[in-house]
Amino acid sequence: MTMRPIRIIGDPVLRTPCEPVTTFDAELRALVTDLMDTLLGAPGRAGVAAPQIGVSAQVFVYDADGHRGHLINPTLELSEDRQDDEEGCLSIPGLYFPTQRAMHATAHGVDQHGEPLTIAGSGFLARALQHETDHLHGTLYVDTLRGDIRRRALREIRAGRFDSPSRRR
Repeated sequence: MTMRPIRIIGDPVLRTPCEPVTTFDAELRALVTDLMDTLLGAPGRAGVAAPQIGVSAQVFVYDADGHRGHLINPTLELSEDRQDDEEGCLSIPGLYFPTQRAMHATAHGVDQHGEPLTIAGSGFLARALQHETDHLHGTLYVDTLRGDIRRRALREIRAGRFDSPSRRR
């Protein structure tokens, strides 16, 4: 089991759009395994995207609402109806803010062998699919916040009010 360290906000890899995956080989399968080990290696995790472990590849894993898997090179179809709920991120540990997302999402992509894959979900699964796909585009959930909530989130991040590894020592 290889649980990889999570990159924290401020790391440029989190703000850089990822490269599409074009080679489906043992190296990719090892990345998917490392991502899944990292996801399942600590309780309460709903997803991990490749840039969160320092890899610029359009790959993420998820474990939400009883659905677990991975997706490569995803595209999303989103519903018009919305949901507002608290959202957090492993790369901004300990901070949670109400974040608006589509209520339903359908993600299209491929699996680790290059076979077509579609994942559809509502509620928390839809939120996870959107959150992880955003990571692949260099977007963090705080980038989607608006108004006073966004200002508060940015203040707390600038002040270092999140549970970073350096604060746990």
